[in-house]
This record gives sequence, C-alpha cells and structure tokens, in this order.
Amino acid sequence: MSLINSLFAGVSGLRNHQSMMDVIGNNIANVNSIGFKGSRVTFADTFNQFVKAGTNPTENSGGTNTFQIGLGMKVNSIDRNWNQGTFERTGIVTDLALQGPGMFVLKSDNQYYYSRAGAFIFDASGNLVNPQNGAIVQGKVANALGEIQGGNAIQDIKINKNEILPAIKTETTIWGGNLSSNAEVTASEMVEQTGNLNSAALVGDTTATVEKAVYDEDGTEYTLSFHYEKTGANAWDFVYDVFDADGTSVLPGAGAPLVTEVTVPVTFDANGIMTSPAAASPVNFNAGLSLGFDINLTSVTQTANGTSIDTSVDNNRRPTIVNGTVSIFDSLGKSHSLTIAYTKVDDNTWKWTASVPEESGTVTENTGTVIFNPDGSIASPLTSPIITFNPNSGAETGQSITLDFGSGLSGVVQTSSSSNISARFQDGAASATLSNLNIDQYGNIIGVFSNGYSKTLAQIMVSTFNNLNGLIGVGDNMYSVSANSGDPFYANLGEASGTTLQSGALEQSNVDLSEEFTKMIVSQRGFQANARVITTADTLLQEVTNLVR
Repeated sequence: MSLINSLFAGVSGLRNHQSMMDVIGNNIANVNSIGFKGSRVTFADTFNQFVKAGTNPTENSGGTNTFQIGLGMKVNSIDRNWNQGTFERTGIVTDLALQGPGMFVLKSDNQYYYSRAGAFIFDASGNLVNPQNGAIVQGKVANALGEIQGGNAIQDIKINKNEILPAIKTETTIWGGNLSSNAEVTASEMVEQTGNLNSAALVGDTTATVEKAVYDEDGTEYTLSFHYEKTGANAWDFVYDVFDADGTSVLPGAGAPLVTEVTVPVTFDANGIMTSPAAASPVNFNAGLSLGFDINLTSVTQTANGTSIDTSVDNNRRPTIVNGTVSIFDSLGKSHSLTIAYTKVDDNTWKWTASVPEESGTVTENTGTVIFNPDGSIASPLTSPIITFNPNSGAETGQSITLDFGSGLSGVVQTSSSSNISARFQDGAASATLSNLNIDQYGNIIGVFSNGYSKTLAQIMVSTFNNLNGLIGVGDNMYSVSANSGDPFYANLGEASGTTLQSGALEQSNVDLSEEFTKMIVSQRGFQANARVITTADTLLQEVTNLVR
C-alpha cells in the first residue's frame, strides 16, 4: 500500500479543520452582530479502499470481515443554529426583536430578503428601512379608518409623519357617579317669618324692605323682596314681590300682563296675636316657573316693642345642585363645556338640565327627570336622552348628543353617600397631528395624535420557512430564498406565525463564546494531529528512498 494515501488523508484533515476554524472565526467575529445565527461544521469520512473482501460463513468455517482503509475525511455539513438569541433593551421604538421562528421581510431593488435583525429607522419618505442598505420593511398599510385588510399580500411600510386626524364631533357622553339620597329638595318650600311690628306705628308707616334668596327646582336663584305697611289699628299690609336675576318681576297675573307687588292684609287681636292670615292658610306663591313656596307670617306679633322681623327660607338651607361637566367638540373640533345640573325635586326623583356657556351656543331638548328605584338603581329613563347642540362657531348645527346615564347600578346611582357626578367618556376630539408611534407585540404600528387619540397606521408581517437552513446568507444580516428553503409563508405576528414582536429591543447574536473557544481547541488539535500524520508519512517515504543507497 502506498504511503501517498496517508499523506492525502492528512491533507484532507488539514483542509477541513481549516474550514472548521473559518466557521469558528466567523462566529466569533459576529458575536455582537444583531440577529446573527452561528454556524457549525460536521465531518464525514470519504471513500474507503478495500484491502480484502469479506466471506460468508460456511458449515465448516466462520465468515471473515472486509478489510478497508479510509482515504481521509470531508465536510459533511455547515448548518446554522437558529435558536433564539437574547434581547437587549434599547428603548428605541423602531428597534424590533422577534420571539419565535418568523423573519422580517425586506425589499430592495424589487428583491425580497429575510432577516432577524430589527434595527430599523424611518427614512425621509416615511419608509421603515434597514439603515445599512435602505431595504424597506414589508407588511400592510392601514386605510384612512385605521383598518388593516385581511390576506397576506405585503407592501412597503410607509408612514405619513404629517398625517392630520380630522375633528370628530361629539355624539355620545357617558356619565357616572352618585346622587345623595340624603340631599334636600332643591326648590324653596317655606319662608318663615318671626319678630314684632311696633303697635305705636302711625298709619302709612312702612318697615324697611328685606330681600331673601329663593330657588326654583332648577336651582335658579330669585329674590323675594317684602315690607310691611300700617293701614289701621291692628292692621297692616304685607307687600311682596319676586324678581329674577335681571330684576324683572315674575309675579303672575291672572290672565293679565305681569303685575308687580302682591298685598296681603294682616290683622292682629288686642293681645298682638296675628288673626289673619290664619296659620292653616299661609301665603302661597306660585309663578308657574317651577318656583312656588309658602310664606308663613303667623309667628309675627304686634306689641309696643320696636319693629324687628327675622326671615328664613327653609331654615336657611342651600339648594341641592350637583354639576357634572365635560368638554364636547363640534364638527370643526372646537371644544365647548357641557354641564349637566342635577337638582332634587322629590324623594328618588331628580331633574337634570343640560347647558353650555352663552358664548358657545344653545342647547335644546335639554331637560328631563331621572327616577331611582329604592335600591338606588335607575328606574327611568330606560333609554338615553338626546340633546341638540347648536354651536356659535360656524360648525354644524343641530348636533345630536346622547346622554348615557347608564342602567341599573351601572352609571349614575342614588345612595346615601355624598354626591359626585362626572363624565366617564365622550367620543369627540379636536383635529390633531401625529405626535408619537407605538408598535405592539403583533406588529401593529399605532399612531398617537396630539389630542390623545390613536389609530393603527400599518402592520409588520413576518415570513416562515419549512427549512431555515436552506436560506442563503447575502450579508447585512439578510438571507434570500434557495431551492431547498421552500417558499416563504407570509403571516401576521401572533398565532398564525408562532412569533411575537418586542419593540424597543434587539435580538443579539446566539453565538456562545465558551462553546466556540472549546471548538477552537478541538479544531487546533485536529489540525496539529493531521500535520503530524503528514510529517510522519514524509519520514517514512524518506526512509524508503534511502533503501537504494
């Protein structure tokens, strides 16, 4: 047998261990390359030379084995390790890391490439690109309503950074909170007078005019103005009037125009006790404006003491008015303050009134009643009332706004706790510009606008392959399809692809340095051993050539 075979076997060992070192060196060089997947080398023997063929066993003797001498070794495979790499947090929204088998899809010069490296940026045109080579990330772009179409057709992801969200007029407001069941009725009910009128006063003498605040069931304040005028022995006139905030009298006329002042004759007995009006018949005032109350004068006396009249309205209590305010928007996006005022008109019954500031416009169909069950839940209305807003801003008039007070014990309720009403939601918004971007785990690129609203702008897609090791590396952390990789399958992030995304992070190289250094030692020893085979075979050949001396 020639010594040449051992020489060439040693050479094959040198060559292929050098290939192993090349792979190890490349792995170590890319230990910090984002999304890099390390490779490994496996070896196999080559052809074997027959020295002796084996024989079958017979009845009289056993069989013999075949004698073979190997002719060296070769590279069996160079495979990539597609195990998941660790994540490094960066805090940059467009730094994306994939968890799972999917790969980013990129397009450059009408060719599709695939990558695990997610260090992307937006270019001057709004394309999401690989900054190394300008390859554009692929996915789906949402329509004007922020909807992503179905299917797996992909396109360049392009975001308009100058997008303006149009104004949205308010159509629904949702309210919640509590109206205290312990609250007093809002409207004034009883005006009580006590004190004394001077019996020595002359006919025609008048007392000083006194003014007291009284309230209707909406909590609107009016002024009760009154005085006494002596008309004779033991006889006086109680003269009163009621004015609104503009100073206009609201006294009703019986089928006639409004009159001013009402005169009620008052008489006393010899002991100074009031005989008229009787205690059972207090002075009743009703203006037909949800404003009505009784005036009880029977505690007033007439004696020689000086005149001193004290008046209280419902024991000087304040009216029960519970306000809730929310900003609403007209069709031009201008903000207006809508206030709902709740006033108690009876047990378990509250009146609501909607209003806006005078400079904002007017509200019609703006009042109603909320009735509660004994358990505090809403009994009525069963359907949400609708008010009509007519803004003064030049926006659309006749804007219908639903007031959703809730149902049952959800929404506005009545309990013994203190009153507190607020708007939980309104669906309007001013026009706004794009101020920020977020990317969720399913690849949805969500635009956050200056008015706080958000809208889906695009969705990143990924690709999976039947055989990842069939992909061909083309540099820049990108791969292209080969005959044995299978066709790419484009899918949404999530269940369809078995892959999710982490924004603000990058997947690091999966190269294990300790493992690579160990393999380096193995490769080095293998190389040294094969070199010794060559030098030993050369020594033997030299001895053979020396035989002719």
